Amino acid sequence: MPEGPEIRRAADQVEAALKARPLVQVHFGLDHLKSRGAALIGSRVSRIDTIGKAMLTRFDNQLTLYTHNQLYGRWTTGPADLQPDTRRQLRAALVTDSSAAHLYSASTIELLNDTQLRKHPFLSRLGPDILHPATDKSCLMDRLMQPAFRNRRLGHLLTDQTFVAGLGNYLRCEILFLSGLHPTLRPIDCSGEQLASLTHALIELPRQSYRTGGITNDPATADRLMSSGASFEQARFYLFRREGLPCYRCGHPIEKTPNAGQPCYYCSRCQPTAAG
Repeated sequence: MPEGPEIRRAADQVEAALKARPLVQVHFGLDHLKSRGAALIGSRVSRIDTIGKAMLTRFDNQLTLYTHNQLYGRWTTGPADLQPDTRRQLRAALVTDSSAAHLYSASTIELLNDTQLRKHPFLSRLGPDILHPATDKSCLMDRLMQPAFRNRRLGHLLTDQTFVAGLGNYLRCEILFLSGLHPTLRPIDCSGEQLASLTHALIELPRQSYRTGGITNDPATADRLMSSGASFEQARFYLFRREGLPCYRCGHPIEKTPNAGQPCYYCSRCQPTAAG
């Protein structure tokens, strides 16, 4: 599933294609929205916000298109006559006289007014967006110490969207590695120095991923690996999906938790189970 940085990059792409241009055609592929497209004809995209993995396309008629890509959703932008070569299901098409943005395969799409947006059962429960400028180290430290979060294992906490919105499996693994924290540790187990390291990684790594298109590894190391023939996917991570391969820091084989769902990758030498 795309995480916060990928959704923000998609939002930037859609905003660049549509912002301030009146819509001349709107199509929705989901039954509950097929009759709602007319409400957007002539309106303009004023801005696009993201909250974690949710995208909020805001129009100048006070309506907002809420979309969540889930696992398979994907935005494509291009000219007004955009016709991508894909077998994916078209879920939404927003078209101006010169540009278009298409959303494929997503199943979570709603057109909401301001009241519905404020009371939305999913959006209203989200924690602060990890990429928002107001989300800083002090904010994150406060949340880590809240009773609802301080006794939870970090491997589970970091992907809980009520803690912070926008972290998924790859960011969770990479943040914990960069912090030197084992996924079984809880905030209450950690020293002040460890929590400071964690909040630093929570701020910096998602922003690096956003800037670089998904690289959480040391950028110089990633560049060197790709120059030596590694693919982008092979070079982009410190340890995510690298089970059995040597840790770039210490050479110890990367391990993963035996979770049936999303396993957490870690280095048992760089991320000891005992707190500092």
